[in-house]
Amino acid sequence: MSAEKTDYKNYFELIGKSRQEVDERINSIFETFFYGSEDVRIYHPGPDNTGYLEDTGNHDARTEGMSYGMMYCVQTGHKEEFDRIWKWAYTNMWHRPGSDDREEGYFAWSCALDGTHNAEGAAPDGEEFFAMSLFFASNRWGDGEGIFEYSKHARDILSACLHKGENNRPGAPMWNRDNKQILFVAGIDYTDPSYHLPHFYELFAKWANEEDRSFFAEAAKVSREYLVKACHPVTGMNPEYAEFDGTPMSRPIPWTKQRHDCFYSDSYRTVANIGLDYLWNGIDVGQCSAAIKLLRFLDKEDQAGHELMCYEIDGTPAGIKALHPVGLLAATVQGILAIEKEGVSQEDHELVIKWLNRLWNTPMREGERRYYDNCLYFFAFLALGGHYRIY
Repeated sequence: MSAEKTDYKNYFELIGKSRQEVDERINSIFETFFYGSEDVRIYHPGPDNTGYLEDTGNHDARTEGMSYGMMYCVQTGHKEEFDRIWKWAYTNMWHRPGSDDREEGYFAWSCALDGTHNAEGAAPDGEEFFAMSLFFASNRWGDGEGIFEYSKHARDILSACLHKGENNRPGAPMWNRDNKQILFVAGIDYTDPSYHLPHFYELFAKWANEEDRSFFAEAAKVSREYLVKACHPVTGMNPEYAEFDGTPMSRPIPWTKQRHDCFYSDSYRTVANIGLDYLWNGIDVGQCSAAIKLLRFLDKEDQAGHELMCYEIDGTPAGIKALHPVGLLAATVQGILAIEKEGVSQEDHELVIKWLNRLWNTPMREGERRYYDNCLYFFAFLALGGHYRIY
């Protein structure tokens, strides 16, 4: 297994930042994120050579953050921290054979910081990132033994995601096997646009178990086409949860009284994913236009002096302040990966420059709600700085 792409541009060069300056900034982000003071760090060492990332707003460890932490580590070359996070997740979150038949092979999406489960169910975005970071670790560092046989565990995770419910295997898959869309929760009948990661699926189609490769190759195509439908044709915004046809999912959800059909927290990741997919694969079936539309919309809001809000996907304010304004900024600017290409207009190029400068000059978020913002911030600097790579 090897990476085919070798040219990873430093987009911050557009605002005069050298590779050295970018490397120093990414190192600083890592040190703050992993080893800063207690009021800024996210990572904490655990017992028996483990480590976990805390959602500081909810005071738990989530498969989202744990798998993100593994991706940061493999991208920046920190094997010790990678192994610590993976060991904590495998020890505390993974449902072993016989532990809960319906969830066997999945990871409990939320745990208390001592490792006890807050919930037994799994969140598919965590499984995606676990698998991808494990494949990259295998390619970058080589497989070890037991839980550190990275590629085996990546393949096993993906196999569970696709085949639970088959051949008397209890539980439900994380993808709809008919339409090949990833689900918000295993077995449910709607999706989350920010879970659609065609750039990951292209690689799963090469490295998953042989029987699963054709599925992921098709899922990559399906997800790009889906994102065209899920992103509003004027604003580029997408809902947090959506129906299989891309329309906002406004049906009541049993476990929450909140709305999830607006452009809000989960939604911010979608345009960042679109940008990274274009960086890695250079495929545009119409989904890339969402990046410039969203950037134009937010720039108009900025020029009008409006505070960032939760929006209906047509851009109408929904009456709630953005909970993660730094995350929204970072993810939107990462979408520049799908904008700054051949044929971009001078006006849009100037917009790119403006928002790259804004991201560069924005510090990491501090305080209780810093977790999600700084996760998206870290990804944006890796991707725009040329350090979010295929290994």
